[in-house]
Amino acid sequence: MAEHFIPENLPTHIQHYIDGKKVDSVGGGTFNVLDPVSNTNYATAAAGQKEDIDLAVAAATKAFNEGPWPRMKPRERARILNKIADAVEAQEARLAELETFDSGLPITQSRGQALRAAENFRFFADLIVAQFDDAMKVPGAQINYVNRKPIGVAGLITPWNTPFMLESWKLAPALASGCTVVLKPAEFTPLSASLWATIFEDAGLPHGVFNLVNGLGEDAGDALVKHPDVPLISFTGETTTGQTIFRNAATSLKGLSMELGGKSPCVVFADADLDAAIDSALFGVFSLNGERCTAGSRILVERAIYDEFCEKYAARARHIVVGDPHDPKTEVGALVHPEHYNKVMSYVEIGKSEGRLLAGGGRPEGLEHGNYVAPTVFADVKPEARIFQEEIFGPVVAITPFENDDEALALANGVKYGLAAYIWTQNLTRAHNFAQNVEAGMVWLNSHNVRDLRTPFGGVKASGLGHEGGFRSIDFYTDQQAVHITLGTVHTPKFGASATN
Repeated sequence: MAEHFIPENLPTHIQHYIDGKKVDSVGGGTFNVLDPVSNTNYATAAAGQKEDIDLAVAAATKAFNEGPWPRMKPRERARILNKIADAVEAQEARLAELETFDSGLPITQSRGQALRAAENFRFFADLIVAQFDDAMKVPGAQINYVNRKPIGVAGLITPWNTPFMLESWKLAPALASGCTVVLKPAEFTPLSASLWATIFEDAGLPHGVFNLVNGLGEDAGDALVKHPDVPLISFTGETTTGQTIFRNAATSLKGLSMELGGKSPCVVFADADLDAAIDSALFGVFSLNGERCTAGSRILVERAIYDEFCEKYAARARHIVVGDPHDPKTEVGALVHPEHYNKVMSYVEIGKSEGRLLAGGGRPEGLEHGNYVAPTVFADVKPEARIFQEEIFGPVVAITPFENDDEALALANGVKYGLAAYIWTQNLTRAHNFAQNVEAGMVWLNSHNVRDLRTPFGGVKASGLGHEGGFRSIDFYTDQQAVHITLGTVHTPKFGASATN
């Protein structure tokens, strides 16, 4: 195996960023950060507690109440957002290198993340400049208009898969709307998040508008969710954490936007373009090391083509290149952390009693160290199996046959999740009917996950609460106040006018 690549100028200690300054935790606590290839610690990070969250929220509150950011014209904010996008694009290579080192994502897949992050800022810069709000007239009597206002301090809690890009999904609309923010990045992958401070400073973002507190979810994340001066929480992560956030946010009736877990079906009908479906179904579950919420991790295949599909799919899966994330030939890298590796491997062992193993099933040969899992394919998986029902979040897929459209729909909808669905068929009527009846927040027909930033992103059932993307993101971070103006005489019932002395 080639020598493990280590980027130059790695920090040995990662700090918080509060009110324009890099600081350690008030209590001095730290936690270790490891890279998933060597599984050795390369840095410590400040471990945020309630006291650190309190300082960050105080800074964000002051910036919101007294600072210029919420009062800027949309064009002024858009200029800064575009400078942020320029800065992100300018360090694409460095960012990809750090993201791959910290998360284990293959370098070829990390390289696109900076451009996608930059595009998020450009998109919302354009959106706030072009945005207009409604006015409603009652001729001669009344005019009503919507006054849109940023809500306040937004708490942003982000996951460890593609961390920098997913942080930009929340930061861009929150800042565009005029909110101030406190970001709590995932503890497994704090490295790329530490770049935001310099990017924002150089772009001219006022101090206090962006604050970052590292730490564990049960400490820093919990304090952020419970803070009385944080009216909004946007969270991406797994469903059980989302349920805890929902409970803890209830006390102060916070606004919530939560994109949670998934167990998305990829449904392949007999009339599908089989080669295209196999390409997409492989990419859909094995890209990003299988650590993606929208992974098509349940493949449902019509019986007439089931054997052929399984054979071709497994043959391709066995040839997927697993190795050093920094090698451009690598297609599946190292899972993010030993804890997560152990979880995924436990599901691989469960799967051996729940399905027919066609590929993978353990650690790849020649990779004795690091969090490597061979792309694993199970066929003949029953709908009650745990590997059919539960989110694995790794390079593991379950294939199940179906006889007809009704059975396919029942299988597709037969889990607690409802994030995405992928449907492969040439029959236009079937495609639309199936898409509209499948319980999923997003559906792709004859395609893998190709995003349009204008569309709503989110799930149903256990996969989420609310939607982000386009104007729906702006709606989340703003209040829409109705202002009513009378133009004529108002006929009001005269209570008490008929009373006698």
